[in-house]
Amino acid sequence: MKFEIDTVKGFQDFLPPTSEKRKKIKEIVEKWFRLYGFSLVETPIVEFDNLMESETSEDEAVSDRFRLKDKGDRSLGLRYEFTFQLARILKQNPNLKLPFKRYQIGEVFRDEPTSSSRFRQFTQCDADIIGSSEINADAECLALASDILKELKIKDVRIEINNRTLLQEIIQSVQIENSKQVMKELDKIDKLGLDTVKANLRKYTSANQIITLLKILEKDIRFFRQNQFKGVEELERLMEICANYGAKITFNPFLVRGLGYYTGNVFEIKSGKETLIAGGRYDDSVGRYLNRKIPAVGISFGLERVTALADIAPSQPTKAILISINQDEETISLAKALRKKEISCITFFGKTAQALEYANSQKIPFAVFIGEEEVIEKKFKLKDMSSGEEKLLTEKQVVQKLGK
Repeated sequence: MKFEIDTVKGFQDFLPPTSEKRKKIKEIVEKWFRLYGFSLVETPIVEFDNLMESETSEDEAVSDRFRLKDKGDRSLGLRYEFTFQLARILKQNPNLKLPFKRYQIGEVFRDEPTSSSRFRQFTQCDADIIGSSEINADAECLALASDILKELKIKDVRIEINNRTLLQEIIQSVQIENSKQVMKELDKIDKLGLDTVKANLRKYTSANQIITLLKILEKDIRFFRQNQFKGVEELERLMEICANYGAKITFNPFLVRGLGYYTGNVFEIKSGKETLIAGGRYDDSVGRYLNRKIPAVGISFGLERVTALADIAPSQPTKAILISINQDEETISLAKALRKKEISCITFFGKTAQALEYANSQKIPFAVFIGEEEVIEKKFKLKDMSSGEEKLLTEKQVVQKLGK
């Protein structure tokens, strides 16, 4: 039976230089996670399917999860995110010291429609603070995200914040009863446009109430402070702390995020119209199997979207090519010496012209020639592949030069 040799739709391979750029970005992200005091957690890709079902979540990602059966006919699935696994971890480790700052970078899976920036397998990067109700924790997550994007040199970054309690108060202030459905429609403004959302809101409230609601949502944060709306004090405190970090944030009263998930401040970090990082406070989720409320806040982002916009060059894994000119034993000896000093290199035992052609094609910065004359004089010819400059160096000098 013939079959098509291709990747499954929504899945992809990563080859150099993209794979090297992804690796470098993961290293930068992990560096900042650790600088902020977050500790690594690793979890299984496969979980029981009923664990992935949430009674409160209305996130489409839950319904888009991949389902499967094992040989014991157990209902399982591929993780679609990391956060639901935190509730299991806390149940299984009830003595875990709080606050618990964890980060995770790994693959998640969603059986959903694909696009140029949406895949069925993608690498998710999460950082969460579990067990702290302080607004300082919210601010730390935003400062962390800001520092990551700065080092990745992503342009036109905008941090938008809102508060779920405040949004609830705004909707109730115009006597709209079905606040959850109204939030659901407001969350679609970026995708559908304001006119379509206005038409959809007519299912739940009157035209006058819609006009009044939208006018209030256009007010700045001072209006809500002056009129003593609940939730505004949390936002203002968040803005104050973020200013101390040097992170500039913008109040967006239209920002909703996950309906059955977030409970307080919510965040979105964008570049242009593209949402790069999102998160917020979710105080009702991670303690559900312990039957108690455990405060939590975090950020999450996909590596693929960040990689597409990051203005950094991929790492070059190979520092030098060692070209043997009928001196294989000495070439291998030099390679061992370099690798002992953690200097990456490859050995080449063919024709010199082919070796140099290969080095250029792989953008290897240096070539070292090991011939009979070099072995006798105990000096090797080191060639800078970009400038063409050549030097005769001892083994020790070669190691020092390539180790810089």
